[in-house]
Amino acid sequence: MVSQVCQETEQVFQVLSITDDPELADMYWEKIPVILVDGQPFDFWRVNRERLITKLNQ
Repeated sequence: MVSQVCQETEQVFQVLSITDDPELADMYWEKIPVILVDGQPFDFWRVNRERLITKLNQ
């Protein structure tokens, strides 16, 4: 869903794994999946499609 939203809004996204970064693991291990927008936490567990579209269009 995130991939589709990013494609629709012409945004670039990157998938990161907490298994590759101990700092990310410490911060987000109980919130997966977590979505960061501009490096800031935006949504976790369940991503709301409409909220994400709104945020990316700002």
